[in-house]
Amino acid sequence: MESLNRRQTLLTIAAASVVLPAVPAAAQTSGSPEGREIAPGVRRVDYSKRETMIPNYKTVSMRDNIYQPGASTSGASMGNDMVCHMLEGELTVDTGSGDTLYKKGDVWSCAKNMPERSKNTGTTVAIMRVIDLLTG
Repeated sequence: MESLNRRQTLLTIAAASVVLPAVPAAAQTSGSPEGREIAPGVRRVDYSKRETMIPNYKTVSMRDNIYQPGASTSGASMGNDMVCHMLEGELTVDTGSGDTLYKKGDVWSCAKNMPERSKNTGTTVAIMRVIDLLTG
């Protein structure tokens, strides 16, 4: 068995880090046609639902709303509290206090019974991940 040469080992590691560039981590996104259409050009992909440890909520679930450029949704009101995150693209969202533009990486929350209107005002697909906080 060869003895380990500390200097050679360090040089090998340094060389490998130059030759093999680091790849940044990326969140899994749903760009596939799975799910169901909730409005023209908008698909909803539901993921898991579990019990929660957050007081006043029984379960938590996660879904993606995938908007094609120019597509929009307009609901009467939100059925539950939720936390939203823009995975890709951008959306203009009106929750009753005027339009707010959310871009990739933005996070916001909405309360039950707030109005719900969203439109992809960008030129690429927009993916809004929603964490629903459910009482029943």
